[in-house]
Amino acid sequence: MENKLQTPLTEPQLELLKMFSHKVDDADWLAIKRMIVQYFAQKAIEGADKVWAEQSWNDEKIDELLNTHKRTPYLGA
Repeated sequence: MENKLQTPLTEPQLELLKMFSHKVDDADWLAIKRMIVQYFAQKAIEGADKVWAEQSWNDEKIDELLNTHKRTPYLGA
């Protein structure tokens, strides 16, 4: 079975492939993965902080969200 990409690689993906065309030690690879995870975690935190500020959220709003039942009831159950 032949594997074909459905979408072309992005510029960052191509750059990573070039970067890793040489052997990378396991310890270095682990450190690189941790840096990438930390980068995206920080971006997520910044995005959440932005929403928090824009929506004027506070601890009371979070408690309200946590205690509100928003699930759709199952029909026929």
